[in-house]
Amino acid sequence: MRDPSGWKAYELLDSGNFEKLERFGDYILVRPEPQAIWDASLPASEWNKADARFDREQKDRYRFSDDAKGGWKKKSKMPDSWNINYTHNNLVLILRLALTSFGHVGIFPEQANNWDFIFDTVKSWNSKGRVLNLFAYTGAASVAARMAGAEVTHVDSSRPGLNWANQNMQLNKLDNIRWVHEDALKFVRREVKRGNRYNGIVMDPPPYGRGPDGEKWTLQEKLSELVKQSSDLLEENNRFFILSMYAVGLSAQVGLNVVRSHFGNIEPEFGEFYLKPASQMHLPMGTFLRFRS
Repeated sequence: MRDPSGWKAYELLDSGNFEKLERFGDYILVRPEPQAIWDASLPASEWNKADARFDREQKDRYRFSDDAKGGWKKKSKMPDSWNINYTHNNLVLILRLALTSFGHVGIFPEQANNWDFIFDTVKSWNSKGRVLNLFAYTGAASVAARMAGAEVTHVDSSRPGLNWANQNMQLNKLDNIRWVHEDALKFVRREVKRGNRYNGIVMDPPPYGRGPDGEKWTLQEKLSELVKQSSDLLEENNRFFILSMYAVGLSAQVGLNVVRSHFGNIEPEFGEFYLKPASQMHLPMGTFLRFRS
């Protein structure tokens, strides 16, 4: 599932040698990409035109974790933060980007297909419903749902992530997204006990991490319970569900099996996220599963 036509502000220029060369608006970045084990297609002179490069320490070069040590090397014109636009049909998003200390910039471009799916699905409902976004990061999916008219609850264990998502909401001249600073699984358990229901649930659980109170999270241990609890929260009709996974070694079939074990014999879309330059090889970026009814 590659990025849709709405990504005029983003382009994967090349990948290889454990890195990726990307354009985000007016700026070109080089960032680590452990899955890019092949040779780069473009010459080094093109890569050297980048406005900023995130270098990891040599011992961390092949790691997938976000805690690997490194830092940005910037040219003088490169700002610490900037905005880009995403446009697809009637969905128009303004998103703030920034050079973070762990090499991310605030969006995962391959997720744009999910933003379209959320926006179009909510727009199709007679009543706009309630959407729950778990592990919600900087909130592009939350903003897309709110822009379509949904009542949105955004859950993340990171205060900086919540603040960033709030900035994205304000950039898009929206309001009234509910911000929840909490471990996602704890929140979902409590929502089930409260008897609350949602029309849409989005989840992008990390491979591992810590909650705001030090709770340990590993995807293999917690995913089944998280999906089970979410199935108890999701309405029977006018509903959608999205699961993204970036854990190395967990295929899209794993996500399908877990979801079907709790939702029954659904027929979702599922597969692999990837990005592709105009003339080079695909860059795998994780897996997705989604359905609506």
